[in-house]
Amino acid sequence: MDEMPPLTPEALDDFLLKARAASGLLKALSHETRLLMLCMLCQGEKTVTEIEQFLGIQQAVVSQQLARLRGDKVVQTRREGRQIYYRIADPQLAELISVLYKMYCGPTPVTLSQAAALTEA
Repeated sequence: MDEMPPLTPEALDDFLLKARAASGLLKALSHETRLLMLCMLCQGEKTVTEIEQFLGIQQAVVSQQLARLRGDKVVQTRREGRQIYYRIADPQLAELISVLYKMYCGPTPVTLSQAAALTEA
């Protein structure tokens, strides 16, 4: 991991602005439905209907949460005919969501003790 440079008084204003932006992003991510939607969007563009069907929640709830994400500039839209496609706005955010997905949603690796217990059975 890269070492952080010392925080100087000159850099404090820039640091505060970046911390404020990070805090706003984390607030947008701090809702489980929005986080699930973003995990889906890491796999590519989706419509409201696709999100609604996959998550099994009402269209109004999906639309409300997407509106919040759009307002926070977390997602962008693209219209094709009557369909509106949603995608993650920033590739770095998609990378962050992918890491969160791997940490919390991906298959849990089997530990050595679990593997030994499976072979003994």
